[in-house]
Amino acid sequence: MTLIADSGSTKTTWMLVESGNMTVTEGLNPHFTTDEQFLAACTAVRKNLQHPTSNIQLFFYGAGCGSEKQRLRVSDLLSKAFGTSDIYVCTDLLGACRATCGDQPGLVGILGTGSNACYYNGHEISMQAPSLGYILGDHGSANHVGRMLLQDYLTDKMPDDISAMFHDTYTDIDDTWLDAVYHRPHANRYLASLAPFATARMAEPYCNGCLCGALDDWYCYQLADLVLTAARRELHLVGAFADAIKPMLPGFCRDNGLTLGRVLASPIEALRQYHIKNF
Repeated sequence: MTLIADSGSTKTTWMLVESGNMTVTEGLNPHFTTDEQFLAACTAVRKNLQHPTSNIQLFFYGAGCGSEKQRLRVSDLLSKAFGTSDIYVCTDLLGACRATCGDQPGLVGILGTGSNACYYNGHEISMQAPSLGYILGDHGSANHVGRMLLQDYLTDKMPDDISAMFHDTYTDIDDTWLDAVYHRPHANRYLASLAPFATARMAEPYCNGCLCGALDDWYCYQLADLVLTAARRELHLVGAFADAIKPMLPGFCRDNGLTLGRVLASPIEALRQYHIKNF
């Protein structure tokens, strides 16, 4: 029996390959998640999926799993929680590649709570943009757009009518933003929660400008160097934010000499199909 997991900073989706049974827990980025939180989520998975405690193979595709140190930590926690040593911890970016490209090459990006980009040669990631997290990186992501909106709102750079709508949408924002951004955990999730304000109004000039600016920054900081050396210029994207801005993506690709491939809000079902075919 094989269990796969796609884990971002906001949520983790788990699926049994054989049955397709699925459950969702909170995001388990090891940079932000304690051992206790991680194990509690795994306990919920075992209960919800009701899988055997032995003879299980586990593939965990996770944000924050780029370093050997974090992969080992996640592997140890999964082993403790599920009682197996047949565990493979990979990055969420590799999961995005396998879900969108399968065994074909292509440019692959994640635009969700955070962001990333790489070139996949059909077998492995051969080139990858630096992943700098939500303070120094994550250009083009939901938390990037949320940060832009909040900054403009707090500094009176929003048009007056948009500012009034923003305040009406997030009525307690004047009292909560400081604590949410600087004192509570998961500031990236909080900032990302503001992005739907822009995606719901993408035809409005100010919101459209924010979204276009975020995409342009993503291209500049994460995608441009990959495009220069990529053997194939088809761009595939994974993430709820990518799906939310899907109407803008053909124009973004056209302006940057790319063609748009698959756009998946969640990669889990496509990952399941990849595992059925390849493992």
